[in-house]
Amino acid sequence: MPDHRQPGFMTGFALLVPITLSVMAIVLLAPILPLLLAEFAAVPGHEYWVPMVLTVPALCVALFSPVAGVLGDAWGRRRLLIVALAVYGVLGVLPVFLTDLTAIIASRVGVGLAEATIMVLSTTLIGDYFSGPLRDKWLAAQTAFASLSALLFFNLGGQLGQFGWRTPFWVYLSAVLMLVLVLAFTRPLASDGAGSAQADRATGWQGFPWQRLSTILGISVFGSVLFYTVQIQAPNGLTALGWADPGRNGFWTSVASIGVPLGTLAFARLIAWPVKRLLAVEFAMLAVGFAVMGSAATPAQFLVGCFINQLGAGMLLPTLLVWAMSILPFASRSRGAGLWTGAFSIGQFISPIAVTVFGSLLGGLIPAFLAMGAAAALGLVLALLGDFQRGTEAAEGVPAHG
Repeated sequence: MPDHRQPGFMTGFALLVPITLSVMAIVLLAPILPLLLAEFAAVPGHEYWVPMVLTVPALCVALFSPVAGVLGDAWGRRRLLIVALAVYGVLGVLPVFLTDLTAIIASRVGVGLAEATIMVLSTTLIGDYFSGPLRDKWLAAQTAFASLSALLFFNLGGQLGQFGWRTPFWVYLSAVLMLVLVLAFTRPLASDGAGSAQADRATGWQGFPWQRLSTILGISVFGSVLFYTVQIQAPNGLTALGWADPGRNGFWTSVASIGVPLGTLAFARLIAWPVKRLLAVEFAMLAVGFAVMGSAATPAQFLVGCFINQLGAGMLLPTLLVWAMSILPFASRSRGAGLWTGAFSIGQFISPIAVTVFGSLLGGLIPAFLAMGAAAALGLVLALLGDFQRGTEAAEGVPAHG
Protein backbone atom coordinates (compact mmCIF):
# COMPACT_ATOMS: atom_id res chain seq x y z
CA MET A 1 0.00 0.00 0.00
CA PRO A 2 1.38 3.46 -0.81
CA ASP A 3 2.93 5.36 2.09
CA HIS A 4 1.85 9.01 2.16
CA ARG A 5 3.61 10.07 5.33
CA GLN A 6 5.43 13.38 5.10
CA PRO A 7 9.20 12.77 5.07
CA GLY A 8 10.97 14.06 8.15
CA PHE A 9 14.10 16.00 8.99
CA MET A 10 16.49 13.14 8.29
CA THR A 11 15.08 12.72 4.77
CA GLY A 12 15.83 16.36 4.04
CA PHE A 13 19.24 16.12 5.67
CA ALA A 14 20.14 12.99 3.70
CA LEU A 15 19.37 14.85 0.46
CA LEU A 16 21.02 18.07 1.64
CA VAL A 17 24.45 16.67 2.55
CA PRO A 18 25.37 15.43 -0.98
CA ILE A 19 25.43 19.04 -2.22
CA THR A 20 28.76 19.37 -0.40
CA LEU A 21 30.34 16.98 -2.90
CA SER A 22 30.12 19.64 -5.60
CA VAL A 23 32.12 21.97 -3.37
CA MET A 24 34.59 19.26 -2.41
CA ALA A 25 35.50 18.59 -6.03
CA ILE A 26 37.45 21.84 -6.33
CA VAL A 27 37.78 23.56 -2.93
CA LEU A 28 39.32 20.59 -1.14
CA LEU A 29 42.13 20.41 -3.70
CA ALA A 30 42.83 24.13 -4.18
CA PRO A 31 45.43 24.27 -1.36
CA ILE A 32 47.42 21.37 -2.87
CA LEU A 33 47.61 22.81 -6.40
CA PRO A 34 51.26 23.93 -5.89
CA LEU A 35 52.12 20.39 -4.76
CA LEU A 36 50.46 18.90 -7.85
CA LEU A 37 52.32 21.32 -10.11
CA ALA A 38 55.59 20.31 -8.50
CA GLU A 39 54.77 16.59 -8.68
CA PHE A 40 54.08 16.66 -12.43
CA ALA A 41 56.55 19.39 -13.42
CA ALA A 42 58.20 17.00 -15.88
CA VAL A 43 54.98 16.54 -17.87
CA PRO A 44 54.92 18.75 -21.00
CA GLY A 45 52.34 21.47 -20.58
CA HIS A 46 51.84 20.60 -16.92
CA GLU A 47 50.99 24.22 -16.06
CA TYR A 48 47.89 23.77 -18.23
CA TRP A 49 47.02 20.14 -17.50
CA VAL A 50 47.47 20.06 -13.73
CA PRO A 51 44.83 22.75 -12.96
CA MET A 52 42.36 20.61 -14.89
CA VAL A 53 42.49 18.17 -11.99
CA LEU A 54 40.57 20.86 -10.10
CA THR A 55 38.45 22.38 -12.85
CA VAL A 56 37.37 19.54 -15.15
CA PRO A 57 34.62 18.28 -12.79
CA ALA A 58 32.90 21.69 -12.97
CA LEU A 59 33.02 21.60 -16.77
CA CYS A 60 31.50 18.09 -16.71
CA VAL A 61 28.71 19.37 -14.47
CA ALA A 62 27.95 22.16 -16.92
CA LEU A 63 27.80 19.79 -19.89
CA PHE A 64 26.29 16.66 -18.34
CA SER A 65 23.67 18.02 -15.91
CA PRO A 66 20.88 18.15 -18.51
CA VAL A 67 21.66 14.55 -19.48
CA ALA A 68 21.62 13.53 -15.82
CA GLY A 69 18.18 15.08 -15.53
CA VAL A 70 16.87 13.05 -18.46
CA LEU A 71 18.37 9.86 -17.04
CA GLY A 72 16.81 10.57 -13.65
CA ASP A 73 13.34 10.91 -15.14
CA ALA A 74 13.81 7.79 -17.24
CA TRP A 75 15.56 5.37 -14.87
CA GLY A 76 14.47 6.50 -11.42
CA ARG A 77 15.84 9.43 -9.45
CA ARG A 78 16.59 7.78 -6.11
CA ARG A 79 18.11 4.71 -7.74
CA LEU A 80 20.40 6.76 -9.98
CA LEU A 81 21.45 8.99 -7.07
CA ILE A 82 22.54 5.89 -5.14
CA VAL A 83 24.64 4.70 -8.09
CA ALA A 84 26.19 8.16 -8.56
CA LEU A 85 27.21 8.40 -4.90
CA ALA A 86 28.95 5.04 -5.12
CA VAL A 87 30.76 6.01 -8.34
CA TYR A 88 31.81 9.36 -6.86
CA GLY A 89 33.35 7.68 -3.82
CA VAL A 90 35.27 5.09 -5.86
CA LEU A 91 36.57 7.43 -8.56
CA GLY A 92 37.20 10.27 -6.13
CA VAL A 93 39.72 8.28 -4.14
CA LEU A 94 41.49 6.78 -7.19
CA PRO A 95 44.23 9.48 -7.44
CA VAL A 96 45.61 8.15 -4.16
CA PHE A 97 46.78 5.11 -6.13
CA LEU A 98 47.42 6.61 -9.58
CA THR A 99 50.78 7.92 -10.81
CA ASP A 100 49.91 9.03 -14.35
CA LEU A 101 48.51 12.55 -14.79
CA THR A 102 46.32 11.50 -17.73
CA ALA A 103 44.76 8.73 -15.64
CA ILE A 104 44.14 11.15 -12.79
CA ILE A 105 42.40 13.63 -15.10
CA ALA A 106 40.32 10.77 -16.54
CA SER A 107 39.21 9.82 -13.04
CA ARG A 108 38.27 13.45 -12.45
CA VAL A 109 36.06 13.39 -15.54
CA GLY A 110 34.23 10.44 -13.97
CA VAL A 111 33.94 12.40 -10.71
CA GLY A 112 32.44 15.31 -12.65
CA LEU A 113 29.82 13.09 -14.31
CA ALA A 114 28.87 11.59 -10.94
CA GLU A 115 28.87 15.06 -9.38
CA ALA A 116 26.46 16.36 -12.01
CA THR A 117 24.11 13.45 -11.36
CA ILE A 118 24.28 13.94 -7.57
CA MET A 119 23.62 17.68 -7.76
CA VAL A 120 20.66 17.30 -10.10
CA LEU A 121 18.99 14.37 -8.38
CA SER A 122 19.48 15.46 -4.77
CA THR A 123 17.85 18.77 -5.69
CA THR A 124 15.08 17.03 -7.64
CA LEU A 125 14.32 14.62 -4.80
CA ILE A 126 13.98 17.50 -2.34
CA GLY A 127 11.32 18.82 -4.72
CA ASP A 128 9.73 15.35 -4.87
CA TYR A 129 9.61 14.56 -1.16
CA PHE A 130 8.68 18.02 0.11
CA SER A 131 6.19 20.67 -0.94
CA GLY A 132 5.36 24.31 -0.33
CA PRO A 133 7.39 26.34 2.19
CA LEU A 134 9.09 23.19 3.52
CA ARG A 135 10.46 22.44 0.05
CA ASP A 136 11.66 26.02 -0.32
CA LYS A 137 13.41 25.81 3.06
CA TRP A 138 15.37 22.70 2.11
CA LEU A 139 16.29 24.10 -1.31
CA ALA A 140 17.54 27.33 0.28
CA ALA A 141 19.48 25.36 2.87
CA GLN A 142 21.52 23.82 0.05
CA THR A 143 23.19 27.18 -0.57
CA ALA A 144 24.08 27.79 3.06
CA PHE A 145 25.31 24.23 3.52
CA ALA A 146 27.47 24.35 0.40
CA SER A 147 29.00 27.67 1.45
CA LEU A 148 29.79 26.53 4.97
CA SER A 149 31.26 23.30 3.66
CA ALA A 150 33.52 25.35 1.36
CA LEU A 151 35.10 26.94 4.42
CA LEU A 152 35.58 23.51 5.98
CA PHE A 153 37.01 21.85 2.87
CA PHE A 154 39.41 24.69 2.10
CA ASN A 155 40.96 24.46 5.54
CA LEU A 156 40.78 20.64 5.62
CA GLY A 157 42.54 20.41 2.26
CA GLY A 158 45.32 22.66 3.51
CA GLN A 159 45.82 20.63 6.68
CA LEU A 160 45.76 17.26 4.90
CA GLY A 161 48.05 18.59 2.19
CA GLN A 162 50.83 18.76 4.78
CA PHE A 163 50.95 14.95 4.54
CA GLY A 164 51.32 14.98 0.74
CA TRP A 165 49.17 15.80 -2.26
CA ARG A 166 47.45 12.40 -2.25
CA THR A 167 46.06 12.63 1.27
CA PRO A 168 43.08 14.98 0.62
CA PHE A 169 41.66 12.55 -1.93
CA TRP A 170 40.77 10.13 0.88
CA VAL A 171 38.01 12.57 1.89
CA TYR A 172 36.08 11.53 -1.22
CA LEU A 173 35.12 8.32 0.61
CA SER A 174 32.65 10.47 2.58
CA ALA A 175 30.32 9.91 -0.38
CA VAL A 176 29.86 6.36 0.93
CA LEU A 177 28.50 7.73 4.22
CA MET A 178 26.10 9.92 2.26
CA LEU A 179 25.02 6.85 0.30
CA VAL A 180 24.17 5.14 3.61
CA LEU A 181 22.08 8.16 4.66
CA VAL A 182 20.10 8.12 1.41
CA LEU A 183 19.46 4.39 1.74
CA ALA A 184 18.38 4.72 5.37
CA PHE A 185 16.19 7.81 5.27
CA THR A 186 14.56 7.87 1.83
CA ARG A 187 12.15 5.38 0.32
CA PRO A 188 11.69 4.65 -3.39
CA LEU A 189 9.31 6.89 -5.28
CA ALA A 190 6.51 5.23 -7.16
CA SER A 191 8.17 6.25 -10.43
CA ASP A 192 11.53 4.66 -9.57
CA GLY A 193 11.94 1.37 -11.34
CA ALA A 194 8.89 2.08 -13.47
CA GLY A 195 8.20 0.11 -16.58
CA SER A 196 9.26 1.26 -20.02
CA ALA A 197 5.87 2.77 -20.87
CA GLN A 198 5.94 5.02 -17.82
CA ALA A 199 9.59 5.85 -18.46
CA ASP A 200 8.70 6.94 -21.99
CA ARG A 201 6.00 9.22 -20.64
CA ALA A 202 8.39 10.59 -18.02
CA THR A 203 10.93 11.61 -20.64
CA GLY A 204 8.47 13.16 -23.08
CA TRP A 205 8.85 16.89 -23.60
CA GLN A 206 5.21 17.70 -24.29
CA GLY A 207 4.04 20.33 -21.85
CA PHE A 208 7.56 21.14 -20.64
CA PRO A 209 7.65 24.83 -19.52
CA TRP A 210 10.32 25.84 -22.02
CA GLN A 211 9.42 29.51 -22.28
CA ARG A 212 9.34 30.27 -18.57
CA LEU A 213 12.33 28.08 -17.75
CA SER A 214 14.41 29.65 -20.52
CA THR A 215 14.04 33.03 -18.84
CA ILE A 216 15.17 31.58 -15.52
CA LEU A 217 18.10 29.77 -17.16
CA GLY A 218 19.31 32.95 -18.84
CA ILE A 219 19.19 34.89 -15.58
CA SER A 220 20.89 31.97 -13.81
CA VAL A 221 23.87 31.97 -16.19
CA PHE A 222 24.20 35.73 -15.76
CA GLY A 223 23.79 35.53 -11.99
CA SER A 224 26.29 32.68 -11.73
CA VAL A 225 28.99 34.74 -13.46
CA LEU A 226 28.51 37.39 -10.78
CA PHE A 227 28.12 34.83 -7.97
CA TYR A 228 31.50 33.17 -8.55
CA THR A 229 33.54 36.31 -9.21
CA VAL A 230 34.37 36.98 -5.56
CA GLN A 231 34.96 33.33 -4.71
CA ILE A 232 37.42 32.95 -7.58
CA GLN A 233 39.02 36.40 -7.78
CA ALA A 234 39.04 37.84 -4.26
CA PRO A 235 42.48 36.42 -3.29
CA ASN A 236 43.93 37.91 -6.48
CA GLY A 237 42.29 41.22 -5.66
CA LEU A 238 43.89 41.26 -2.20
CA THR A 239 47.24 40.48 -3.82
CA ALA A 240 46.79 43.42 -6.19
CA LEU A 241 46.18 45.67 -3.17
CA GLY A 242 49.40 44.62 -1.49
CA TRP A 243 48.74 41.42 0.47
CA ALA A 244 51.25 38.88 -0.80
CA ASP A 245 50.59 36.01 1.66
CA PRO A 246 48.34 33.41 -0.05
CA GLY A 247 47.40 31.91 3.34
CA ARG A 248 46.16 35.23 4.67
CA ASN A 249 44.36 36.04 1.45
CA GLY A 250 42.58 32.69 1.47
CA PHE A 251 41.58 33.06 5.11
CA TRP A 252 40.11 36.54 4.73
CA THR A 253 38.35 35.57 1.51
CA SER A 254 36.68 32.73 3.40
CA VAL A 255 35.69 35.17 6.15
CA ALA A 256 34.11 37.54 3.63
CA SER A 257 32.35 34.58 2.01
CA ILE A 258 30.42 34.00 5.23
CA GLY A 259 28.13 36.55 3.61
CA VAL A 260 26.78 33.73 1.40
CA PRO A 261 25.21 31.62 4.18
CA LEU A 262 24.08 34.81 5.92
CA GLY A 263 22.42 35.87 2.68
CA THR A 264 20.72 32.50 2.47
CA LEU A 265 19.37 32.97 6.00
CA ALA A 266 18.09 36.39 4.97
CA PHE A 267 16.37 34.79 1.97
CA ALA A 268 14.65 32.32 4.29
CA ARG A 269 13.13 35.27 6.16
CA LEU A 270 12.11 37.03 2.94
CA ILE A 271 11.02 33.94 1.01
CA ALA A 272 7.44 35.21 0.70
CA TRP A 273 8.59 38.26 -1.25
CA PRO A 274 7.83 38.31 -4.98
CA VAL A 275 10.67 37.10 -7.21
CA LYS A 276 10.85 40.50 -8.88
CA ARG A 277 11.55 42.28 -5.59
CA LEU A 278 14.06 39.67 -4.45
CA LEU A 279 16.02 39.91 -7.70
CA ALA A 280 16.09 43.70 -7.51
CA VAL A 281 17.48 43.68 -3.97
CA GLU A 282 20.02 40.98 -4.79
CA PHE A 283 21.41 42.57 -7.94
CA ALA A 284 21.59 45.91 -6.10
CA MET A 285 23.69 44.33 -3.33
CA LEU A 286 25.95 42.68 -5.90
CA ALA A 287 26.41 46.00 -7.69
CA VAL A 288 27.22 47.90 -4.49
CA GLY A 289 29.67 45.22 -3.39
CA PHE A 290 31.49 45.26 -6.73
CA ALA A 291 31.58 49.07 -6.69
CA VAL A 292 33.24 49.08 -3.26
CA MET A 293 35.71 46.41 -4.37
CA GLY A 294 36.54 48.27 -7.58
CA SER A 295 37.19 51.55 -5.78
CA ALA A 296 38.96 50.11 -2.73
CA ALA A 297 42.33 51.61 -1.77
CA THR A 298 43.07 49.10 1.00
CA PRO A 299 42.48 45.37 1.52
CA ALA A 300 40.10 46.15 4.40
CA GLN A 301 37.87 48.26 2.14
CA PHE A 302 38.02 45.54 -0.50
CA LEU A 303 36.86 42.90 2.00
CA VAL A 304 33.90 45.06 3.03
CA GLY A 305 32.84 45.12 -0.60
CA CYS A 306 33.31 41.35 -0.84
CA PHE A 307 31.07 40.80 2.17
CA ILE A 308 28.28 43.03 0.81
CA ASN A 309 28.56 41.25 -2.54
CA GLN A 310 28.40 37.82 -0.96
CA LEU A 311 25.30 38.72 1.03
CA GLY A 312 23.55 39.44 -2.25
CA ALA A 313 25.01 36.30 -3.82
CA GLY A 314 23.76 34.20 -0.91
CA MET A 315 20.24 35.49 -1.52
CA LEU A 316 20.42 35.18 -5.31
CA LEU A 317 21.24 31.48 -5.58
CA PRO A 318 18.25 30.14 -3.59
CA THR A 319 15.97 32.67 -5.27
CA LEU A 320 16.86 31.28 -8.69
CA LEU A 321 16.67 27.65 -7.57
CA VAL A 322 13.32 27.97 -5.78
CA TRP A 323 11.94 29.95 -8.72
CA ALA A 324 12.97 27.25 -11.19
CA MET A 325 11.60 24.40 -9.10
CA SER A 326 8.29 26.21 -8.61
CA ILE A 327 7.41 25.93 -12.31
CA LEU A 328 8.44 22.28 -12.79
CA PRO A 329 5.80 19.54 -12.53
CA PHE A 330 6.79 16.20 -11.03
CA ALA A 331 7.09 14.34 -14.35
CA SER A 332 9.79 16.66 -15.73
CA ARG A 333 11.33 18.00 -12.53
CA SER A 334 14.60 16.10 -12.93
CA ARG A 335 15.15 17.40 -16.45
CA GLY A 336 14.37 20.94 -15.38
CA ALA A 337 16.73 20.68 -12.43
CA GLY A 338 19.40 19.32 -14.77
CA LEU A 339 19.04 22.24 -17.14
CA TRP A 340 19.18 24.72 -14.25
CA THR A 341 22.27 23.09 -12.73
CA GLY A 342 23.97 23.10 -16.12
CA ALA A 343 23.15 26.78 -16.63
CA PHE A 344 24.56 27.78 -13.25
CA SER A 345 27.71 25.73 -13.86
CA ILE A 346 28.22 27.39 -17.25
CA GLY A 347 28.23 30.71 -15.43
CA GLN A 348 30.97 29.40 -13.14
CA PHE A 349 33.03 28.52 -16.22
CA ILE A 350 32.43 31.93 -17.84
CA SER A 351 33.13 34.00 -14.72
CA PRO A 352 36.96 34.00 -14.75
CA ILE A 353 36.95 34.53 -18.52
CA ALA A 354 34.72 37.59 -18.16
CA VAL A 355 36.90 39.07 -15.41
CA THR A 356 40.04 38.46 -17.49
CA VAL A 357 38.51 40.19 -20.51
CA PHE A 358 37.39 43.20 -18.46
CA GLY A 359 40.79 43.36 -16.77
CA SER A 360 42.63 43.40 -20.10
CA LEU A 361 40.34 46.11 -21.45
CA LEU A 362 40.33 48.32 -18.35
CA GLY A 363 43.90 47.92 -17.17
CA GLY A 364 43.80 45.49 -14.28
CA LEU A 365 41.78 43.31 -11.97
CA ILE A 366 40.52 46.05 -9.63
CA PRO A 367 38.91 48.07 -12.47
CA ALA A 368 37.38 44.81 -13.72
CA PHE A 369 35.32 44.66 -10.52
CA LEU A 370 33.77 48.00 -11.47
CA ALA A 371 32.75 46.49 -14.80
CA MET A 372 31.17 43.55 -12.98
CA GLY A 373 29.34 46.08 -10.82
CA ALA A 374 27.96 47.71 -13.96
CA ALA A 375 26.78 44.28 -15.13
CA ALA A 376 25.04 43.72 -11.79
CA ALA A 377 23.41 47.14 -12.12
CA LEU A 378 22.10 46.04 -15.50
CA GLY A 379 20.63 43.01 -13.74
CA LEU A 380 18.89 45.37 -11.33
CA VAL A 381 17.33 47.29 -14.23
CA LEU A 382 16.13 44.05 -15.85
CA ALA A 383 14.65 42.91 -12.53
CA LEU A 384 12.72 46.17 -12.20
CA LEU A 385 11.43 46.02 -15.77
CA GLY A 386 10.76 42.28 -16.08
CA ASP A 387 7.55 40.41 -15.31
CA PHE A 388 8.98 37.67 -13.10
CA GLN A 389 6.68 35.49 -11.01
CA ARG A 390 6.85 32.15 -9.22
CA GLY A 391 5.05 29.19 -10.73
CA THR A 392 1.87 27.74 -9.31
CA GLU A 393 1.44 24.64 -11.45
CA ALA A 394 4.29 22.56 -9.99
CA ALA A 395 2.98 19.38 -8.39
CA GLU A 396 2.62 19.63 -4.64
CA GLY A 397 2.67 16.80 -2.18
CA VAL A 398 4.75 13.67 -1.90
CA PRO A 399 4.36 11.09 -4.66
CA ALA A 400 3.45 7.62 -3.52
CA HIS A 401 6.22 5.43 -2.21
CA GLY A 402 6.58 1.82 -3.06
